[in-house]
Amino acid sequence: MSASGGTRAIIAALAANLGIAATKFIAAFFSGSASMLAEGVHSLADSANQLLLLLGGRRSRRAPTAEHPFGYGRSRYVYAFVVAIILFSVGGIFSSTRASRS
Repeated sequence: MSASGGTRAIIAALAANLGIAATKFIAAFFSGSASMLAEGVHSLADSANQLLLLLGGRRSRRAPTAEHPFGYGRSRYVYAFVVAIILFSVGGIFSSTRASRS
């Protein structure tokens, strides 16, 4: 897949997640459901992850400099790794707090 195809996919997923988050927040407002509110926050977190991926893609296209003669192409992987760390860390924290309540 080309970089532009990946960027388009990330932008499409970002738009979809923002729409889903808005819908979930509206549903939480009218229903008073804490679960729906949590789902809205989850969709916002997904959107933040996609913003990080877009930032990594943008930074990876910077021109080479004297300090980085081979360019910044690997920045895309660093940002993807940061997203993975955030997802697993936050998921692990929430699952351990939920398990301790049971």
